[in-house]
Amino acid sequence: MAIEHDFFGLLESGPDGSIFWSETVELGDQAVTVDLTAPDQDDVSQAALDVAAAMVSSLEALDLSARNAMVSELDDRTSEVTEYILQQQELLGDDLESLLVDVSGDLHIDVIRSLQFMSMTILADEHGGTDPFAVLEYALDPEATDDVLLVNLDSDGSVLSVTSAD
Repeated sequence: MAIEHDFFGLLESGPDGSIFWSETVELGDQAVTVDLTAPDQDDVSQAALDVAAAMVSSLEALDLSARNAMVSELDDRTSEVTEYILQQQELLGDDLESLLVDVSGDLHIDVIRSLQFMSMTILADEHGGTDPFAVLEYALDPEATDDVLLVNLDSDGSVLSVTSAD
């Protein structure tokens, strides 16, 4: 079986009924890996694929929204964003400044600005549900795959939460 969509093309299901699509999308000077997945193609609607296609087409706006959500969490000293930044300071020490794209004097903002948008995973079977529909992954150091922040979006593109990969 397969699902056909104008944006994604032919999405063939695996032997277990799951679907998977992957593409690398250029966003400014970054390459963002975009994956679309669902454990059962029968749980994926055309509406979900339309929303997913719109998200892929508006990565820049989603990135801005995700970074704004991170900034809004800086007021909470116990937020995962604040803890991530403190962890990076401790881990990298003086080397942290070499990873910053802009040094404004506000380290927390500079770290958020410097995070690399690594990937977006679209969970196509979660359209309209309460679980995340898309997960955006950010890292200060692309080589440190465990040190990432994840921004969870609903199918409207609204930020549900920002978590660390721990």
